[in-house]
Amino acid sequence: MGAGAHPLYRHGDSAVHRAPAEVKIVCLLVFVLAVVATPREMFWPFAVYALIVVAVWQLARIPLRWILPRMLIEAPFLVLALLLPFAEGGERVEVAGLQLSVAGLYAAWGIVVKGTLGVAAALTLAATTAAVELPAALSRLGVPAVVTSVLVLMIRYIDLLAAEAGRMRMARISRGDSPRALHQVRAIATGIGALFLRSYERGERVYHSMLSRGFDGSVPDLAVIGAPPRAVPVQWALTMIPAVAAVSVSVSAWVIR
Repeated sequence: MGAGAHPLYRHGDSAVHRAPAEVKIVCLLVFVLAVVATPREMFWPFAVYALIVVAVWQLARIPLRWILPRMLIEAPFLVLALLLPFAEGGERVEVAGLQLSVAGLYAAWGIVVKGTLGVAAALTLAATTAAVELPAALSRLGVPAVVTSVLVLMIRYIDLLAAEAGRMRMARISRGDSPRALHQVRAIATGIGALFLRSYERGERVYHSMLSRGFDGSVPDLAVIGAPPRAVPVQWALTMIPAVAAVSVSVSAWVIR
């Protein structure tokens, strides 16, 4: 992994990339809370939220062909949401010859649209924020140093685990394994278990290496190492525009509901 990079980071020099990380984190949290608080029976607010996200993508120069495939991470939740209209009770409505629950349809719609917007906003933050910016940003937001250190180490080693899984998969294929065949489920499960054990052993080796270099159990404040300057009021005001717009839309939705 390159310096300051992580798997979801997209290099760029846009205004969104240059915005302070701590402000972008707060903006994301406020935006997601506004989306979640919006009544699911209202449809127009979610269209406005989507326009806000797309506008930020345009400002950050993030193409749809780059970000849309990465949103497939929410696919399992979408599949679960599609089952709700069949499982919920109450009033039913006929859609394409199927008797579906009205409450289930609203519940599925709420999960799909709010989950999709949340994932899109989170990916936007990840795509425009380098890993080296996170320690200082989290520290300035009051996150404990131990949590910051765990997060930074997780980002650092996720690429190593992905590479290890790729090597294990390649080794199975070179020995005649077919990952798509149903009868290979046991081999795949065994490989996952082996990857877990290797990860645990790697963590122990890293810990012993830290002890040999004088680690005494106290977590250093990573925010003081190469920290960028703090955000000024103008940066807060400009970067929080999407969040303020989302809050305004959410409040308007409740007022005219």
